[in-house]
Amino acid sequence: MSGQKADYYELLGVARSASAEEVKKAYRKKAIQFHPDKNPGNAEAEAKFKQCAEAYEVLSNPEKRKAYDQFGHAGVGQGGPGGPGGFGGAGAGFGGFEDIFGDIFGEVFGGGRGGRGGSRATRGSDLRYNMKVSFEEAAFGCEKEITIPRESNCKTCQGTGAKPGTSPEVCGGCGGSGEIRFQQGFFTLSKTCPQCNGAGSMIKNKCTDCRGQGKKSENVKISVKVPAGINVGQKLKLRSEGEAGARGGPAGDLYVVIDIASHPFFERNGDDVYCEVPVSFTQAALGAEIDTPTLGGTVKLNIPAGTQSNKRFRLKGKGIASLSGRGRGDQYVQVQVEVPSKLTDKQRDLLEEFASLSGESYPESQSFVKKMKDWFSSQNP
Repeated sequence: MSGQKADYYELLGVARSASAEEVKKAYRKKAIQFHPDKNPGNAEAEAKFKQCAEAYEVLSNPEKRKAYDQFGHAGVGQGGPGGPGGFGGAGAGFGGFEDIFGDIFGEVFGGGRGGRGGSRATRGSDLRYNMKVSFEEAAFGCEKEITIPRESNCKTCQGTGAKPGTSPEVCGGCGGSGEIRFQQGFFTLSKTCPQCNGAGSMIKNKCTDCRGQGKKSENVKISVKVPAGINVGQKLKLRSEGEAGARGGPAGDLYVVIDIASHPFFERNGDDVYCEVPVSFTQAALGAEIDTPTLGGTVKLNIPAGTQSNKRFRLKGKGIASLSGRGRGDQYVQVQVEVPSKLTDKQRDLLEEFASLSGESYPESQSFVKKMKDWFSSQNP
């Protein structure tokens, strides 16, 4: 490169505060865009590809990035803190950048790096299962059995895909690596072996049960332990209960996502439980002891005389067990004063007499009436 060198952050299109992962994602995008095999005969694209590779080589290395941020290109050039030679300088060969470009070549050619090809064991896919539990099951914990469809290792061939008594043979096209390596300029590239499709082996005598796939679809019953205190949206991870791996690789995991059914009495906020309980006009006025529901059964709740509607009472430790195992939440009971909807003549007479004798028994009402009068007076002086 000649003249003034472009800023590495600008080349990759990231801010100077970008994280290592953001730098990597930006580089992958640029490398795929300008790769010579996607732009044959385009000298400008090839130059851009090399510039982006140089930028990533520096910004992906914490020490070189620090030197570049402090001293600019001088900090990572010949004799600078970033090391002698810099990208493409004396002594710099492709071997030092193989890890940088490996994942890019995988996207360009549909394969991986040589020596790390498709022949190696591959982990199975993770699975997700949405499970609904009752309010009480979430509060106290439970054990439930679920049935999931998944790809499992064929029991006949033990996942090899080969007929029992036989084994897969090493692919002669790639020597078992799953990839074919070739030279392009100063890069050593690789692509998936067309003979074995990256498996690194060939199955001549296929298992008749799975037809050489090594896997079969089946419905599997799994027991799931739901811990006390679990909440909506939380996940339970069941290791190795996902789909089977390829070529002897480990199975994936199963993630059980929790949903909780609504309850006729209770609502939940964290580890606390809320409910509303109706009380009669006379119970609120005179005071009473009432039965109120909790997750552990009914308990007695004392309603003091003169209790107003929407008054909230706290029942300590009557909520839901903490998922961390540290105690329980509380239950909050909100009373709703119920006014009789139908009155007999005698009840009406008694209430009218009560009203005439009430006097200052309704301080909030009297305060409201006074505020209302004062407001109207201020509006009409």
